[in-house]
Amino acid sequence: MSTDVRPSAPPVLTKPRPPAAVTPAAAKPAGPAARRPSRLPRLLSSALTKSVAIVALLAVWETAPRLQLVDPTFLPPFSEVVDAWFGLLDSGQLATNTQASLTRSLSGFGLSVAIGVPLGLLIGWYRPIADLLSPMLELFRNTAALALLPVFVLILGIGETSKISIVLYACIWPVLLNTISAVRTVDPTLLRLARSLNLSPFRLFQKVILPASVPTVFTGIRLAGAVSILVLVAAEMVGAKAGLGYLINASQFNFAIPQMYAGIVTISVIGVAFNQLLVALERRFTAWRAPVGR
Repeated sequence: MSTDVRPSAPPVLTKPRPPAAVTPAAAKPAGPAARRPSRLPRLLSSALTKSVAIVALLAVWETAPRLQLVDPTFLPPFSEVVDAWFGLLDSGQLATNTQASLTRSLSGFGLSVAIGVPLGLLIGWYRPIADLLSPMLELFRNTAALALLPVFVLILGIGETSKISIVLYACIWPVLLNTISAVRTVDPTLLRLARSLNLSPFRLFQKVILPASVPTVFTGIRLAGAVSILVLVAAEMVGAKAGLGYLINASQFNFAIPQMYAGIVTISVIGVAFNQLLVALERRFTAWRAPVGR
């Protein structure tokens, strides 16, 4: 009996298949739509954190007069101030006075930026102009704007010109001095690198000095924005027939205390909104900067 022994076939080695490529249609979108769900909680958390102090202040303002911790005659509850604010809004007084104040404030602020930024760039960049104007600038910048208010009224009258001029005078110094400082404190390494490329003075000023100066210039502009409202309100309290300063002063004399606080709250809200607008503009013009902090 013979046995037929056949050799067994060698095992077949198969290579593992590479994972299938994910098609673009199946991939998750990496655009703004995919980032929105992760950004929304962060934005809500940031808004909640920033509003805690304001909410706490309003709560103390509401409860302190009601608990007789302060005299409600001189510090009414916040709810009464809100009622007075809506009463001024319904009567049209709030809109009229706010429009008058914003017109004066924005006019003086805009003129200060239009004059202060170019003049600051010239003084910071050209030494002969700085030597010529520095003594006069040192003299006037140390003179308070409100101290010169009677002079502006005597020379320009009690109309709109004197109020816009006092705002212009008060706002131009933060813009001018910060612009001068911005030009003079540009990183020397950037200047050496630019000069090594044989850039002309005009191209050096355009490509290096101006971009590097923008953050500090905007710091002066934001300071001027706050000053424009504060100085104007003080000027309107002295001699005006319209404006938020006039509204606050008239409410005080008429002992309409809730209306007085309504005018003060309106000024605060306008100041915060104006500052946030300037912050947004600053971020727009300084998008090249690396973010600082976490």
